[in-house]
Amino acid sequence: MRLLHTSDWHIGRTLHGTDLLAEQEAVLGGLAEVVTAERVDVVVVAGDVYDRAVPSTDATAVLDRVLTRLRGAGATVVLTPGNHDSSRRLGFAAGLLAASGVHVRTATTSLDEPVLLADRHGEVAVYGLPYLEPEIARFELALGGRETSTARSHEAVLRAAMDRVRADLLLRPGTRSVVLAHAFVGGGQPSESERDISVGGVDLVSPAVFDGVDYVALGHLHRPQTLSPRLRYSGSPLAYSFGEAGQQKQAWLVDLDAAGLAGVRALQLPTPRSLSVLTGRLEELLEDPAHAAVEDHFLSVRLTDPVRPTDPMRRLQTRFAHCVHLEWTGAAATPDGRSYQERLRGRGDLDVVGEFVSHVRTVPTTPAERDLLGRALAAVDRAEAAR
Repeated sequence: MRLLHTSDWHIGRTLHGTDLLAEQEAVLGGLAEVVTAERVDVVVVAGDVYDRAVPSTDATAVLDRVLTRLRGAGATVVLTPGNHDSSRRLGFAAGLLAASGVHVRTATTSLDEPVLLADRHGEVAVYGLPYLEPEIARFELALGGRETSTARSHEAVLRAAMDRVRADLLLRPGTRSVVLAHAFVGGGQPSESERDISVGGVDLVSPAVFDGVDYVALGHLHRPQTLSPRLRYSGSPLAYSFGEAGQQKQAWLVDLDAAGLAGVRALQLPTPRSLSVLTGRLEELLEDPAHAAVEDHFLSVRLTDPVRPTDPMRRLQTRFAHCVHLEWTGAAATPDGRSYQERLRGRGDLDVVGEFVSHVRTVPTTPAERDLLGRALAAVDRAEAAR
């Protein structure tokens, strides 16, 4: 049996306010071609199907089309909610979907009831663990009587969940097993686009929690990585922050034979639009022919002009249509190396306000303007004294 391990689709996510639905559908819909070309039997999604608990109608339409294409290509689909999803909303019509070959596993109380699939070697049990919020899941998993901090950790609830999975596997001798889990497992390297799932500072899960199964398809961390041959993160299918610029996104093709895990190999995913970061002065960025290669990329630009340029985003977008993030770092370092607080020490309010107005407009304030600012500050002082 061959599985395609994916996770963290985050359908509906934006990049600094820019809609990514078209790029998401291009990559996720293209998985149907992978199913056909690689003869994939099962596609698994280990959490964070949507980017928010209440997805937009456009996001739900994308998921509908993607799942339809995957089923049309012949793959069974198993997906679980992550910390971004609403289990109740994602699990709507789960029974009806299961009848069509799309298995949405959202219930904590039935996480030890696997999706049973078969090949010529026998059965494969796929256990979909929904994201387990410790303060809720510990009661559902009968940890409510233990009031220690560890009983409220991700490791505690996942260990209890895996105990149930292993107990069920004991009743199925010879059955191969796959677990989907959404967690921060020790040894994994996070990216800046993931939402923190720590509770009271306790979020890390030991890899040993997942002992006893043939393959663990992990979700939550957006960087593809291997913790052990049978314990892996697929990462997100698209880059969702500029910290992931240049990162090759992928999924894992997982083969199971009669003995269990037979092999895993990386499948590189296409990049509909690359992410890049440019640093320099505005005029240089607009004129330098060396930047032609990134004109169609999503761009984050750091401007180093000593004076803040006028209308920089609009000007950048005349050349770089997909520039979505801009920061000005020109004033970050001062010639004398003093901090902002040190530069203000001993200065009056009028000096500080006058310098701010001059800085924003890039021209000095006139005597008349300073007089007006002084009268405004005096009025504020009188109002404060009258309270």
